[in-house]
Amino acid sequence: MSPRATPTRTAVVVSVGGSVLVTGTGDEQYLRTLAALLRECGKAMPLAVTVGGGRTAREYIALGRSMGLTEVELDEIGIDVTRLHARLLAGTIGGPTPDRVPTSVREAVLELHRASPIIMGGTEPGHTTDGVAALIAVRLRAARVVNATDVDGVYDADPRTHPRARRLPALSWPDFRALVNRVATGSAGQNLPFDRLGAELLARAEIPLDIVRGRDLANLEAAIRGRPFDGSRIGS
Repeated sequence: MSPRATPTRTAVVVSVGGSVLVTGTGDEQYLRTLAALLRECGKAMPLAVTVGGGRTAREYIALGRSMGLTEVELDEIGIDVTRLHARLLAGTIGGPTPDRVPTSVREAVLELHRASPIIMGGTEPGHTTDGVAALIAVRLRAARVVNATDVDGVYDADPRTHPRARRLPALSWPDFRALVNRVATGSAGQNLPFDRLGAELLARAEIPLDIVRGRDLANLEAAIRGRPFDGSRIGS
């Protein structure tokens, strides 16, 4: 699907939002089914998955901010939560997924030469797990990045607060980057359509980004496998 598709561009990177992974409702069944899906997809292609911190991370970050912690310290707290989520998902998948989650992009790329899928959380302050997914995708020359989030695509306004918001099934990179830049502040725990750094990296590398509702597993699988899906595509 990428305009530069070559035999080396077979890897797919998935960014699973923490707000999708742990919601407080049906989490055990969702995790088991998601794990089975990723296990099967990982047999068909090199598959790297990053996992966010979601509500749990935001609650810890809000508490830490109220107590005067720095943004770097708050980022580090969020990273710890993402790694707990990644450990939970990796353990649910089981072999061949490594039970120790990678803690750097370099480590993730090396692990992917030995096993698929690999699951990881954050890496360092200033990089969200979306940004980490983009860094891995660029290193792997991935065919696409799939962002599994709690909405079913990109909208012209937040659909949770604007009932008339319109979903945008396809966007150019310049339009998407402008949208992200309008709402991004850089503070820890912010909830964005996709990370600003990640959007810049993918745009420069011309790697498409697909945004889908993460709890619609049939649709998520279609996006991972490069089939028609319901959501938003950024880039060609």
